[in-house]
Amino acid sequence: MPLMTRCLAELIGTFWLVLGGCGSAVLAAGFPYSAVVEKDPNFFGLGFLGVALAFGLTVLTMAFAIGHISGCHLNPAVSFGLWAGKRFRSSELLPYIIAQVIGAVIAGGLVYLIASGRGGGFVLGGSNPLATNGFGAHSPGGYGLVAALITEVVMTFMFLLVILGATDKRAPQGLAPVAIGLCLTLIHLISIPVTNTSVNPARSTGVALFAGVELISQLWLFWLAPIVGAIAAGYVYLNVFEVASSEPESAE
Repeated sequence: MPLMTRCLAELIGTFWLVLGGCGSAVLAAGFPYSAVVEKDPNFFGLGFLGVALAFGLTVLTMAFAIGHISGCHLNPAVSFGLWAGKRFRSSELLPYIIAQVIGAVIAGGLVYLIASGRGGGFVLGGSNPLATNGFGAHSPGGYGLVAALITEVVMTFMFLLVILGATDKRAPQGLAPVAIGLCLTLIHLISIPVTNTSVNPARSTGVALFAGVELISQLWLFWLAPIVGAIAAGYVYLNVFEVASSEPESAE
């Protein structure tokens, strides 16, 4: 498959991830639009569980749609993790990452445009406008820099271990999208209160660019931590689990 075709698939896939995940968080998580639900603004809203499922479903659906075309990375950290695990070429890292970021930015702009179309307009208020990621004052639960850093590194590490294991040739065939989608759902259930859950630099960038300078200034953490966690997972899987699997079993 030509690199350009695969990059286009990554762009569309990442667009869908940000539109589906961040779109659900911005447009439907609380749904406080009617006087009927003022006493309980989440009565008709998705809440944390709904947003977590939305992110998982975007990956699940795209894995079936474009997994056979591009591998369905949708995430610079995933590309780095697969590279560290020797499942992805160095020469294709930058094109994939550029495509992923472009797709995320287009989706972030579309979410902002849709949200702005509601009667009365859309005001960039609160600590996490447009479902942005953050720490300190921009953490949904008020968690600081160290907690956010640890969370993003560990969650991305586990995400890549699941991806590498589920796509291993020894794993049950055809179930990888389900395992990966459910893993991302679980990650969001754990870490939305801490950082609003990134584990994906493109996802963080796509919405932060429309949310103001203060959110953009925190983007460095949501590039650094996921990539560190992903590379660590790729290294561990390659040098522990794949090496162990290649060793012959001792005869008894």
